[in-house]
Amino acid sequence: MKRYLAMLAFLPALAWADFTLTSSDAPAESTLSDKQVYIGYGCNGGNTSPALKWQGAPAGTQSYALVLHDPDAPVAGGWYHWIVYNIPAGVTALPTGAGVSTGAKVPKGAVQGLTSFGGNGFGGACPPIGHGRHRYNFVVYALKVKQLKLAEDASPAEQEKAIQGASLGQAGFTAYYQR
Repeated sequence: MKRYLAMLAFLPALAWADFTLTSSDAPAESTLSDKQVYIGYGCNGGNTSPALKWQGAPAGTQSYALVLHDPDAPVAGGWYHWIVYNIPAGVTALPTGAGVSTGAKVPKGAVQGLTSFGGNGFGGACPPIGHGRHRYNFVVYALKVKQLKLAEDASPAEQEKAIQGASLGQAGFTAYYQR
């Protein structure tokens, strides 16, 4: 009986073991291209969000959220480059360029939250010169709620905390960039 109960303890983790996130524009473990580099702070890239696709979400998923975070940024808590939440459960991909600040290219009902750049929408990679290789962690969360209700001015950390609190599972990958 104990062995049976121990096996059941692993079921929640296994329920989303097949949940994956991929990108044809920024493959896992690759270096981000100039298209995904910010325009500003001395960077001169395309500031274009990469195409993202996910599959295998856990049962009960009501919506999704996406967070792009650089934990190597030389500021407390790292740097949030893109946050999107309330992505409808029927959506399993975002096309290249979905992160425009107007929100015109995210799915209907989805919200792009404030980033560390101080605006909404995708903000590309732009680490300080000579600071070394930075990790850009792309994470999609399967949420147990249809709508997260967050203040329009919620900080990136507040948004991520709410997203994690409503998460059924997550999938992600890391890409890199340095100048």
